Amino acid sequence: MKIAILSDIHGNFTALNAVIDDIQRNKCDKMFFLGDYVLAGPEPAPTLDYCMHLSTYDNVEMIQGNTDKMIAEYSDDIYNSLKDGGAPIMANALKDDVSILNQNHKDFLRNLPAEKLVEEEGIKILLVHGSPRRNNEDILPDTPPKEVEEMVKDTDATIILCGHTHIPCGFQTTTKKTVINVGSVGRPFTEQPKSCYLILDFNDGKFLIEHKFVRYDNKKAADILAKREFEGAEKLSQVLITPSERHF
Repeated sequence: MKIAILSDIHGNFTALNAVIDDIQRNKCDKMFFLGDYVLAGPEPAPTLDYCMHLSTYDNVEMIQGNTDKMIAEYSDDIYNSLKDGGAPIMANALKDDVSILNQNHKDFLRNLPAEKLVEEEGIKILLVHGSPRRNNEDILPDTPPKEVEEMVKDTDATIILCGHTHIPCGFQTTTKKTVINVGSVGRPFTEQPKSCYLILDFNDGKFLIEHKFVRYDNKKAADILAKREFEGAEKLSQVLITPSERHF
Protein backbone atom coordinates (compact mmCIF):
# COMPACT_ATOMS: atom_id res chain seq x y z
CA MET A 1 0.00 0.00 0.00
CA LYS A 2 1.50 3.28 -1.14
CA ILE A 3 0.08 6.61 -0.02
CA ALA A 4 1.12 9.96 -1.52
CA ILE A 5 0.85 12.95 0.82
CA LEU A 6 0.71 16.46 -0.63
CA SER A 7 0.57 19.86 1.04
CA ASP A 8 0.79 23.56 0.26
CA ILE A 9 -0.10 23.60 -3.43
CA HIS A 10 -0.81 27.35 -3.32
CA GLY A 11 -2.50 27.62 -6.68
CA ASN A 12 0.44 26.19 -8.61
CA PHE A 13 -1.44 24.13 -11.15
CA THR A 14 1.74 23.45 -13.16
CA ALA A 15 3.48 21.96 -10.12
CA LEU A 16 0.42 19.97 -9.08
CA ASN A 17 0.14 18.30 -12.47
CA ALA A 18 3.84 17.35 -12.39
CA VAL A 19 3.43 15.83 -8.94
CA ILE A 20 0.28 13.90 -9.91
CA ASP A 21 2.19 12.47 -12.88
CA ASP A 22 4.98 11.37 -10.53
CA ILE A 23 2.46 9.83 -8.13
CA GLN A 24 1.01 7.81 -10.99
CA ARG A 25 4.49 6.65 -12.06
CA ASN A 26 5.08 5.48 -8.49
CA LYS A 27 1.75 3.60 -8.54
CA CYS A 28 0.41 5.08 -5.32
CA ASP A 29 -2.89 3.67 -4.10
CA LYS A 30 -4.13 6.70 -2.15
CA MET A 31 -3.56 10.43 -1.84
CA PHE A 32 -3.79 12.59 1.28
CA PHE A 33 -3.86 16.41 0.99
CA LEU A 34 -2.88 18.55 3.98
CA GLY A 35 -4.26 21.93 2.94
CA ASP A 36 -3.32 25.35 1.55
CA TYR A 37 -4.63 24.68 -1.92
CA VAL A 38 -4.70 28.12 -3.52
CA LEU A 39 -3.50 31.23 -1.68
CA ALA A 40 -1.17 33.55 -3.59
CA GLY A 41 -0.46 31.21 -6.47
CA PRO A 42 -0.41 31.39 -10.26
CA GLU A 43 -3.79 29.77 -10.98
CA PRO A 44 -6.10 29.55 -7.95
CA ALA A 45 -9.36 28.66 -9.69
CA PRO A 46 -8.10 25.85 -12.00
CA THR A 47 -6.06 24.40 -9.14
CA LEU A 48 -9.02 24.29 -6.80
CA ASP A 49 -11.32 22.94 -9.51
CA TYR A 50 -8.91 20.04 -9.94
CA CYS A 51 -8.60 19.44 -6.19
CA MET A 52 -12.37 19.45 -5.85
CA HIS A 53 -12.56 16.86 -8.60
CA LEU A 54 -9.94 14.70 -6.89
CA SER A 55 -11.86 14.94 -3.61
CA THR A 56 -14.71 12.91 -5.13
CA TYR A 57 -12.54 9.77 -5.30
CA ASP A 58 -12.75 7.22 -2.50
CA ASN A 59 -8.95 6.94 -2.26
CA VAL A 60 -8.43 10.65 -1.54
CA GLU A 61 -8.50 12.42 1.85
CA MET A 62 -8.33 16.20 2.25
CA ILE A 63 -8.08 18.58 5.18
CA GLN A 64 -8.11 22.37 5.55
CA GLY A 65 -5.02 24.56 5.79
CA ASN A 66 -4.75 27.88 7.59
CA THR A 67 -4.94 29.90 4.36
CA ASP A 68 -7.97 27.91 3.18
CA LYS A 69 -9.71 29.06 6.34
CA MET A 70 -8.67 32.66 5.62
CA ILE A 71 -10.23 32.48 2.16
CA ALA A 72 -13.42 30.82 3.36
CA GLU A 73 -13.88 33.29 6.22
CA TYR A 74 -12.42 36.37 4.51
CA SER A 75 -13.05 39.73 6.11
CA ASP A 76 -11.42 43.15 6.34
CA ASP A 77 -10.04 42.13 9.72
CA ILE A 78 -8.20 39.16 8.19
CA TYR A 79 -6.87 41.36 5.38
CA ASN A 80 -5.66 44.04 7.79
CA SER A 81 -4.13 41.47 10.12
CA LEU A 82 -1.94 40.18 7.29
CA LYS A 83 -1.15 43.62 5.94
CA ASP A 84 -0.26 45.13 9.32
CA GLY A 85 1.48 41.94 10.44
CA GLY A 86 4.29 42.25 7.93
CA ALA A 87 2.79 40.39 4.96
CA PRO A 88 1.25 43.09 2.71
CA ILE A 89 1.77 41.13 -0.52
CA MET A 90 0.05 38.08 0.95
CA ALA A 91 -2.80 40.36 2.04
CA ASN A 92 -3.13 41.67 -1.52
CA ALA A 93 -3.01 38.13 -2.92
CA LEU A 94 -5.67 36.97 -0.46
CA LYS A 95 -8.01 39.80 -1.46
CA ASP A 96 -7.52 39.00 -5.14
CA ASP A 97 -8.01 35.26 -4.60
CA VAL A 98 -11.31 35.92 -2.85
CA SER A 99 -12.47 37.98 -5.84
CA ILE A 100 -11.50 35.21 -8.29
CA LEU A 101 -12.89 32.18 -6.49
CA ASN A 102 -16.62 31.46 -6.62
CA GLN A 103 -18.96 30.47 -3.82
CA ASN A 104 -18.60 26.76 -4.53
CA HIS A 105 -14.84 27.10 -4.12
CA LYS A 106 -15.23 28.92 -0.82
CA ASP A 107 -17.81 26.46 0.49
CA PHE A 108 -15.51 23.57 -0.35
CA LEU A 109 -12.64 25.11 1.60
CA ARG A 110 -14.92 26.03 4.49
CA ASN A 111 -16.26 22.50 4.86
CA LEU A 112 -12.92 20.71 4.90
CA PRO A 113 -12.01 19.25 8.32
CA ALA A 114 -9.18 20.90 10.25
CA GLU A 115 -7.61 17.47 10.83
CA LYS A 116 -8.38 13.84 10.14
CA LEU A 117 -7.46 10.56 11.80
CA VAL A 118 -7.20 7.60 9.43
CA GLU A 119 -5.97 4.04 9.88
CA GLU A 120 -3.93 1.97 7.45
CA GLU A 121 -2.90 -1.63 8.18
CA GLY A 122 -3.70 -1.11 11.85
CA ILE A 123 -1.55 2.05 12.13
CA LYS A 124 -3.21 5.32 13.12
CA ILE A 125 -2.25 8.34 11.01
CA LEU A 126 -3.14 11.92 11.97
CA LEU A 127 -3.40 14.46 9.16
CA VAL A 128 -2.85 18.08 10.24
CA HIS A 129 -1.73 21.22 8.47
CA GLY A 130 0.57 22.90 11.00
CA SER A 131 0.59 20.74 14.12
CA PRO A 132 -2.00 18.84 16.18
CA ARG A 133 -2.33 21.99 18.31
CA ARG A 134 -2.70 24.72 15.66
CA ASN A 135 -3.07 24.92 11.91
CA ASN A 136 -0.35 27.59 11.71
CA GLU A 137 2.23 26.12 14.09
CA ASP A 138 5.63 25.46 12.53
CA ILE A 139 7.38 22.11 12.53
CA LEU A 140 10.79 22.85 10.99
CA PRO A 141 14.08 20.94 10.69
CA ASP A 142 15.53 22.98 13.56
CA THR A 143 12.50 22.73 15.85
CA PRO A 144 13.79 21.30 19.15
CA PRO A 145 12.67 17.67 19.53
CA LYS A 146 11.22 18.45 22.97
CA GLU A 147 8.91 21.02 21.34
CA VAL A 148 7.77 18.47 18.78
CA GLU A 149 7.11 16.00 21.62
CA GLU A 150 4.94 18.61 23.32
CA MET A 151 3.00 19.33 20.13
CA VAL A 152 2.01 15.69 19.58
CA LYS A 153 1.64 14.46 23.15
CA ASP A 154 -2.18 14.48 23.09
CA THR A 155 -2.61 12.23 20.04
CA ASP A 156 -2.36 8.45 20.06
CA ALA A 157 -1.56 8.33 16.35
CA THR A 158 1.65 6.55 15.41
CA ILE A 159 2.28 8.80 12.40
CA ILE A 160 1.61 12.55 12.33
CA LEU A 161 1.74 14.17 8.88
CA CYS A 162 1.95 17.95 8.48
CA GLY A 163 2.93 20.75 6.10
CA HIS A 164 2.63 24.54 6.44
CA THR A 165 6.33 25.48 6.55
CA HIS A 166 7.13 24.32 2.98
CA ILE A 167 10.30 22.66 4.31
CA PRO A 168 10.43 18.84 4.52
CA CYS A 169 11.73 17.25 7.71
CA GLY A 170 11.02 14.45 10.16
CA PHE A 171 11.23 13.47 13.83
CA GLN A 172 11.05 10.27 15.83
CA THR A 173 9.78 10.94 19.34
CA THR A 174 10.71 9.12 22.54
CA THR A 175 7.11 7.90 22.63
CA LYS A 176 7.64 6.16 19.26
CA LYS A 177 5.64 8.64 17.20
CA THR A 178 6.81 9.51 13.71
CA VAL A 179 6.27 13.18 12.81
CA ILE A 180 6.82 14.14 9.18
CA ASN A 181 6.58 17.50 7.43
CA VAL A 182 5.85 16.59 3.82
CA GLY A 183 7.11 19.84 2.24
CA SER A 184 5.36 21.89 -0.43
CA VAL A 185 4.06 21.08 -3.89
CA GLY A 186 3.48 24.62 -5.08
CA ARG A 187 5.93 26.91 -3.27
CA PRO A 188 8.91 24.85 -2.12
CA PHE A 189 11.51 26.36 0.19
CA THR A 190 14.23 23.85 -0.49
CA GLU A 191 17.66 24.68 -1.92
CA GLN A 192 16.52 23.44 -5.32
CA PRO A 193 12.99 24.78 -5.95
CA LYS A 194 11.47 21.42 -6.85
CA SER A 195 8.02 20.32 -5.79
CA CYS A 196 8.09 18.04 -2.77
CA TYR A 197 5.64 15.41 -1.57
CA LEU A 198 5.83 12.26 0.56
CA ILE A 199 5.33 8.58 -0.18
CA LEU A 200 4.30 6.43 2.78
CA ASP A 201 4.77 2.77 1.85
CA PHE A 202 3.10 0.15 4.06
CA ASN A 203 4.10 -3.50 4.02
CA ASP A 204 2.94 -6.07 6.61
CA GLY A 205 2.36 -3.51 9.36
CA LYS A 206 5.65 -1.72 8.77
CA PHE A 207 6.18 1.48 6.82
CA LEU A 208 8.83 3.30 4.86
CA ILE A 209 8.87 7.07 4.28
CA GLU A 210 10.39 8.89 1.31
CA HIS A 211 10.30 12.57 0.37
CA LYS A 212 10.00 12.86 -3.40
CA PHE A 213 11.37 15.89 -5.25
CA VAL A 214 9.85 16.65 -8.63
CA ARG A 215 11.02 19.05 -11.33
CA TYR A 216 8.33 21.18 -12.89
CA ASP A 217 8.28 24.21 -15.18
CA ASN A 218 8.71 26.78 -12.43
CA LYS A 219 9.54 29.49 -14.97
CA LYS A 220 6.13 29.00 -16.59
CA ALA A 221 4.40 29.08 -13.20
CA ALA A 222 6.33 32.22 -12.18
CA ASP A 223 5.38 33.98 -15.42
CA ILE A 224 1.70 33.23 -14.83
CA LEU A 225 1.91 34.47 -11.23
CA ALA A 226 3.75 37.66 -12.22
CA LYS A 227 0.84 38.61 -14.48
CA ARG A 228 -1.76 38.44 -11.72
CA GLU A 229 -3.36 41.77 -10.93
CA PHE A 230 -2.39 42.41 -7.34
CA GLU A 231 0.41 44.57 -6.02
CA GLY A 232 3.50 42.48 -5.35
CA ALA A 233 2.63 39.59 -7.69
CA GLU A 234 5.86 39.96 -9.64
CA LYS A 235 7.99 39.89 -6.49
CA LEU A 236 6.11 36.86 -5.19
CA SER A 237 6.60 35.06 -8.50
CA GLN A 238 10.37 35.11 -8.04
CA VAL A 239 10.02 32.88 -4.97
CA LEU A 240 9.17 30.06 -7.39
CA ILE A 241 12.53 30.59 -9.09
CA THR A 242 14.73 31.40 -6.10
CA PRO A 243 13.15 30.65 -2.69
CA SER A 244 13.75 33.41 -0.18
CA GLU A 245 11.34 34.67 2.46
CA ARG A 246 8.30 32.63 3.39
CA HIS A 247 5.97 35.62 3.73
CA PHE A 248 5.83 39.07 2.14
